[in-house]
Amino acid sequence: MASTNDLKNGMVLNIDNQLWSVVEFQHVKPGKGPAFVRTKLKAVLSGKVVDKTFNAGTKVETANVDKRTMQYLYKDGSDFVFMDTDTYDQLQVSEAVVGTAAGYMLENQNAIVATHDGVPLYVELPASVVLEITYTEPGLQGDRSTGGTKPATLETGATINVPLFLETGTKVKVDTRDGSYLGRVN
Repeated sequence: MASTNDLKNGMVLNIDNQLWSVVEFQHVKPGKGPAFVRTKLKAVLSGKVVDKTFNAGTKVETANVDKRTMQYLYKDGSDFVFMDTDTYDQLQVSEAVVGTAAGYMLENQNAIVATHDGVPLYVELPASVVLEITYTEPGLQGDRSTGGTKPATLETGATINVPLFLETGTKVKVDTRDGSYLGRVN
């Protein structure tokens, strides 16, 4: 149990037997009446975001979420197999839990896997990753970085938009949160 005064971003709460992650919170002390805490909570399993208000000092139940750095080994059917880098235990994570992160994961890459009572909740990748373009239309003379964009397929199979001058075989930096192109890597 924790008080609403102890809330932090990323903290996971157990409300009505559902896990909610604190996205943001704000302590409000109006001129009249008691203080309260306004929060934005995200359902860990479904991803639904809700606003919830608590009275200041109210006790809320925190969930014990274990975040570990794990190495992505391979895809087994619809599951992704991760290995704990400390204990070498392997964990199978379903495609639904991995979500959009699957498009930016290479084998042997590290990621943070959050579990609650042994059940995987979500996979967190670094903010950006370096991937190689396996296919894109060839650039033409006169294509500049300020022109437009074209679709490019990455080595993981994901498709992103890149500037017109990039060619197949180029390594690019990709933002894992929204799949945007961040730049070329030499």
